[in-house]
Amino acid sequence: MFSRVAGSLVPRTRALGTRGTHSPRGTGTAHSPGKITPYVGYYAQRSYPMPDEPFCKELSAEQRALKEKEKDSWTLLSPEEKVALYRLQFHQTFAEMNRRTNEWKTVMGSVFFFCGLTALAIWWQRVYVFPEKPITLQEEWKAQQLQRILDMKGNPVQGLASRWDYDRKEWKK
Repeated sequence: MFSRVAGSLVPRTRALGTRGTHSPRGTGTAHSPGKITPYVGYYAQRSYPMPDEPFCKELSAEQRALKEKEKDSWTLLSPEEKVALYRLQFHQTFAEMNRRTNEWKTVMGSVFFFCGLTALAIWWQRVYVFPEKPITLQEEWKAQQLQRILDMKGNPVQGLASRWDYDRKEWKK
């Protein structure tokens, strides 16, 4: 809070902000005047199958020759060359994108591992960390407490004592 207030009191100089450094105009552009840097990165999935950029950008001499051959008729290309051209443009085919993986086994294995680890930690806490049950939770104590409430005739109109037959010493039916 104090740094924000102190920062607002200091007079600001007129410098280029982020808008000025990334504007498409010539003043203060980040790389070259009048040009915005192109998007870099290859992204292709089933939902976005046609990426903006090819998969291979730096081509070898063989690949450049193949790209030149691509400009001619495609009937002159062999199937291997067509596949090589496809691989220059795209990383995977739809069949390769849709192929099932065995990643679910790793995920389920880690889920079961962490469930077992959690169960082990809970068991360890019950044995070594948590105290013993209090005496008031023992069956003998509960029976004595019930007998004491009945002896004191606690809540005889609608409560526990109203359901006890004091003459026969048993619960009413």
